[in-house]
Amino acid sequence: MEASTAPRARCLMDEHTFTHNFSNHKRTHKTYLCYEVEILHGDSGIPPDEDKGFLCNKGTDQPGLPCHVELYLLGRIRSWKLDRKLHCRLTCFISWTPCGTCARELAEFLKENSHVSLCIFASRIYSLNDYEAGLRTLQEAGAQIAIMTFKEFRHCWETFVDHQGRPFQPWDELDINSQGLSKELQAILQTQQN
Repeated sequence: MEASTAPRARCLMDEHTFTHNFSNHKRTHKTYLCYEVEILHGDSGIPPDEDKGFLCNKGTDQPGLPCHVELYLLGRIRSWKLDRKLHCRLTCFISWTPCGTCARELAEFLKENSHVSLCIFASRIYSLNDYEAGLRTLQEAGAQIAIMTFKEFRHCWETFVDHQGRPFQPWDELDINSQGLSKELQAILQTQQN
């Protein structure tokens, strides 16, 4: 039997996982990250069906060492060995903004890989330890960071969720929560470090 050259079907998130983890009014313990990679000119070299996908952090309740989802993504990107001559745009939709440590890791990656631009849309703001300084460091490294609005939630639903043809149904206060979180994020990003 010959191996198929047809691309594999991309795995999609189930509806409940998406709404439970991305709802901007709930506090969950897992972090999910949906990503899209776009190479502006040329062949990306990214394996088939890996230019879009979703990942989840690995908690202490799972085998092996715990790992934040942002670090999983960096490992995946590094495994692609992207051509440094080609500009790569990475867009992430994440259920929580990166923690301080992950934000600094992402910033370091951007500094080492000037051919990669990063845009992050987050559902909620992670607010432990040095998260504010980490987010500012990430922005200073060139990342665009914003809070998800109806537009981004709907895009994720249509792109990453096995919705069985059902349209995205926003939850109560999605817009109000997005506006409040956006103001909070802007205040964090505009605060000068001392």
